[in-house]
Amino acid sequence: MGMDGYLGWPLAMHLSARGHNVSGVDNYSRRRNVEELHSQSATPIKSMRERLDAYQKATGRRLRFHEGDLTKTTFTDKVIEEEKPDCIVHLGEIPSAPYSMIDVEHCNYTQTNNVVGTNNILFAMKKHAPKCHLLKLGTMGEYGTPNIDIPEGFFEVEYRGRKDTLPFPRQPGSWYHLSKVHDTHNIMFACKIWGLRSTDIMQGVVHGVVTDEMVNDDLLTRFDFDEAWGTALNRFCAQAVIGHELTPYGKGGQTRGYIALRDSIQCMTLAAENPPSEGAYRVFNQFDETYAVNELAEHVVKVAGEFGLATKIWRVENPRVEREEHYYNPDHEKLPTLGFRPTNDLDAKLRLTIPKLIQYRGRIEEKKSTIMPKIKWRN
Repeated sequence: MGMDGYLGWPLAMHLSARGHNVSGVDNYSRRRNVEELHSQSATPIKSMRERLDAYQKATGRRLRFHEGDLTKTTFTDKVIEEEKPDCIVHLGEIPSAPYSMIDVEHCNYTQTNNVVGTNNILFAMKKHAPKCHLLKLGTMGEYGTPNIDIPEGFFEVEYRGRKDTLPFPRQPGSWYHLSKVHDTHNIMFACKIWGLRSTDIMQGVVHGVVTDEMVNDDLLTRFDFDEAWGTALNRFCAQAVIGHELTPYGKGGQTRGYIALRDSIQCMTLAAENPPSEGAYRVFNQFDETYAVNELAEHVVKVAGEFGLATKIWRVENPRVEREEHYYNPDHEKLPTLGFRPTNDLDAKLRLTIPKLIQYRGRIEEKKSTIMPKIKWRN
């Protein structure tokens, strides 16, 4: 679900390359939502028809595709009835905190799309594919920034002399993150009452644009860099390429887990190929390392300099409501147990991203006015 997206397209190719029969679903909302904010992908991305044809030409393998909206119950039911999948990788959600904070319409659109779409999948699974494994992309942002270590989904609590294992408290930082919390609760409930099985991936911030399956530029995934759709590290890389100052928000101490695109694909593949038991709801925290945004900016300055790009760091007023300095120590033990190994260090990954962006510098220049933050949490 969400095969046309930043993660969905490279994951579909990767799973296909491993011998899986892969079908995708998308309604192209990411393309429209980015255009709505007068931005575009730094990388030129082909239409889905062109992508499918280019992939088949390059590999001899075929990807199936269904165009449609997951919030439409009849459509979602029909697709799952037709495919009867062994695993559903659910990436078909609106993934932008700033976009959800624009106004009530964007908040409602985000929450309706994410929560209703996920519920439609759950009901269709129950009806047509009850043994299917739902691999849902969540976000580390569900947890917030608590002043204690963050476990993988659950922790043991002792209160008034009694102990229990409970879901770790969620402290979302935007309407988008709150929609993902609703998904978590709904999926957990469906597993409990219907015996479905699900892996909830609490993913860190993804960066990068190159994977092994992108053997030519017709197979590129998108790379967003504007204030709403560009994640912090991707935005910094794009800024460096066009000579724009790198712009951490506020003090720049906001710390999160980060993961390269190719490592995210590796993790989701491991999770998909190692499903939980019937009725199980499990949580994986998915990231490579944690960094403060100031540290990310320093890494980009260093690696950009290797390509002759001179750039500086300019901290700007923070448009968000968030802690700018805080404790942050999440666990991530389950995916390494399945065999996850990060492919390289951060600087090596930046050395793959920045040259590709230099190739398409003109596309970033065209939309550079969309980089600086205008969406404010307290509007």
